[in-house]
Amino acid sequence: MSMAHQADVEDTYAEAFRSLYSEFLITARDCKWLEHAVREATGNASSTILCDCEAGVDRYVGPGGDDTFETPDGRPGAIIQFHVPRFRKDRVEALCRSLLVRISQNVLTCPTARCFNLLETEEYHKLGRKVAYFGDGFERRDEQFGRKVWVIPIMGGDFVLERRFGYADGVMGGNLWFLGETEDAAIEAAERGVAAIEKCPGVVMTFPGGIAASASKAGSRYPFLIASTYAEYCPTLRGNPKVETRLPDNVNSVMEIVINGRSLEAISDATQAAIAASVDTPGLVRITAGNYGGRLGKTWVWLKPDLHPPE
Repeated sequence: MSMAHQADVEDTYAEAFRSLYSEFLITARDCKWLEHAVREATGNASSTILCDCEAGVDRYVGPGGDDTFETPDGRPGAIIQFHVPRFRKDRVEALCRSLLVRISQNVLTCPTARCFNLLETEEYHKLGRKVAYFGDGFERRDEQFGRKVWVIPIMGGDFVLERRFGYADGVMGGNLWFLGETEDAAIEAAERGVAAIEKCPGVVMTFPGGIAASASKAGSRYPFLIASTYAEYCPTLRGNPKVETRLPDNVNSVMEIVINGRSLEAISDATQAAIAASVDTPGLVRITAGNYGGRLGKTWVWLKPDLHPPE
């Protein structure tokens, strides 16, 4: 009787780093319009290498989603996270700017959408007031759905958003690499991982479909770039005299999942769920993670946490 295939899980860690994040709720009259708002609000936010923030969906809630979470207005909703690196000196201002731009331009403009804060913290942005200026003097304060909100008259009716949006310390850069014999194998393994992570609360994936095909290393031979392709893990550079490949001979494609979240615990739980869901993918050779010897971040997400108890 043959043993079921299982890929090797390397005893290593994903080198994550601290972030500043906000978490909020978008609701709409139905799932179609909710999805429009979510897609626009989280667009062009895969990586802070060049994007203003990293944004993604934690989970869908209310009718049509996780109905154990009741939205304030009883409508379909999506929990969204925005992250910026904590090492940025302007991190508070950068996060506020991302919230202001994306909510005012992509949520306020979406038919039937509303926006509510989910982080009750001592520190917060008075974001509602800033967005409310769009009302041109006709905006008003109110209490609706048990929340203190701004109401902005718009052509579609009223746009309602909470007055204050909290922010707190989070984690960015948890990751998993799926090394496949073929492109199909690597993608299937990553897709299985994405599906498992989508069921884990408190985390988001920011890349297209949750998967990055272009894992990067810190630095570049070009001085104007802070990150560049990880040549040692590019299958098509195997045999190039300028590259010392780190890939097994039978690996021809590598796909990555990047995970941001509320905490190291949330990202660790999501990492384990993804490994369990993908390890037996046919054609998957190895599951590993990207790290840089501690040069990028000091928050390590071990792929085999049982072997590395917290210090």
